[in-house]
Amino acid sequence: MTTKTTTTLRLSDPAVREHLEALPASQVLIGLADDGQPVCIDLDGEGPHVLVCSGTGGGTTTVLRTLAAQLLHDGSDGLVLDNKRISHRWANGVPGVTYCRDIADIHNALMGLRAELQRRLHLINQDGDIDDLPRLTVVFDAADATLGQLARYWGTVREKGDPKTSPAVGALEDALFAGPQARIHILVGAQLDTGVLGQWREHFSTVVLGRVTTRTWNRLAPQIHPTPEPNTQPGHVHVVQGSNTHPTQVLLLTDTEATAGGVPTEAEEG
Repeated sequence: MTTKTTTTLRLSDPAVREHLEALPASQVLIGLADDGQPVCIDLDGEGPHVLVCSGTGGGTTTVLRTLAAQLLHDGSDGLVLDNKRISHRWANGVPGVTYCRDIADIHNALMGLRAELQRRLHLINQDGDIDDLPRLTVVFDAADATLGQLARYWGTVREKGDPKTSPAVGALEDALFAGPQARIHILVGAQLDTGVLGQWREHFSTVVLGRVTTRTWNRLAPQIHPTPEPNTQPGHVHVVQGSNTHPTQVLLLTDTEATAGGVPTEAEEG
């Protein structure tokens, strides 16, 4: 018999630990459904990209941190774009992770992502095997605000003959399109759907929505009818995968736990 999940989920919860330890390398745990069952993402079987959209306090940063920490723990390299400068400080200094918070650095990082994508595709064309490529996890938080800032930044540095639109935004779109072929996973977080996210909706196999308006539901998850009633419980979201939606309590990792890759510290184990 399962029990309804109504409290904050922590790494120290035995049920959470059991579910995490049972997951294959290609899957990550978002949290537990209201009936106590694990809600996961299969990066190889379902698709590599995730969109998280919520109002203020709706859990966007928590979901991104939870997913990214698990992927890093399983050997993924990381690129964390944190224009808010405070959302993912846990990732700064983690081995294998590039952490960017200034808009110029984020622009350059996305251009580097395009080059890495092309490098990986070239290797795949040569060898025909992607198993030797490490996963690359890209965390792009506050995407709604950052996309606008990237456009304005490009307007200040663009030279004669350069394209009018930001090539960094184009690089992100390229990675969303071709990432599945190159073991690149894009985790996008936003508070508002600025229109671009809706245009990119088809690239996300999993959409996580928390405390959003009916309009956002209709743009990002139009296949779900009727729109679920909002839940104001902290950390509670709806996970949309295909034509299914799972009311879910998100696993909450502290910054220390995330830095450790979603594994318990000695104090927690003791």
